[in-house]
Amino acid sequence: MSEIIYGIHAVQAVLEREPQRFLEIYLLKGRSDHRLRPLVQQLEQAGIIIHIAGRQWLNKQVSGAVHQGVIARVQAGRRFREDDLPSLLSQKGEPLLLILDGVTDPHNLGACLRCADAAGVHAVIAPHDRAAPLNAIAKKVASAAAESVPLIRVTNLARTLRLLKKYNVWIVGTTDKAVRHIYQSKLTGPLALIMGAEGAGIRRLTREHCDTLTSIPMAGTVSSLNVSVATGICLFEAVRQRHYALYPRMLNETTIL
Repeated sequence: MSEIIYGIHAVQAVLEREPQRFLEIYLLKGRSDHRLRPLVQQLEQAGIIIHIAGRQWLNKQVSGAVHQGVIARVQAGRRFREDDLPSLLSQKGEPLLLILDGVTDPHNLGACLRCADAAGVHAVIAPHDRAAPLNAIAKKVASAAAESVPLIRVTNLARTLRLLKKYNVWIVGTTDKAVRHIYQSKLTGPLALIMGAEGAGIRRLTREHCDTLTSIPMAGTVSSLNVSVATGICLFEAVRQRHYALYPRMLNETTIL
């Protein structure tokens, strides 16, 4: 099985990790700028044959998406399943997990993966059904994070949450109806943070399996944030809490201008 990827970062991520997956690669005719040149050099060093194509042809392959002058057909990467969770949980002393419940837009999935990578999340969990596919759009937006953060697809999210509890993972759901906000909530230790779609939020059954619920305090007139923005805010509050012991020393060693 093969798949299409496009964009400099998405292509470079596969090239650096699994160059053997490349089947075909096409570059925009006449483009040779400082951003694309290092990628071309890496492709040549890996012995991958480069095909040159016109903009119109490239645009057609990705339905007009922003491909940055590079499109590749690669063998499909590894697909993680619920069976992979016990091994991951056993290896990580204090796993940090992100669960996406009802996120159906590939752009949002890609942006959430990017936030997860930046925050050091060990895995992202999402249902098979009614969830965004990890397609070329998501991988382009993820900007290489799709290759570094495992995306684990599960058949039954409620069953997965029960499994996480057996491994003493603290499950925190996000909802605007929560009594406590993220700055009042415990986000340390083995943690699974659940984010729902903007508007609908996390599903009732998912909410019932949470150990606690939390929200983002909103000071303005808007009632909600894009799920990827909310994910970034919540994840980095978890990062702050988990590394709080390091902050005083880091602050003492930093000169604030």
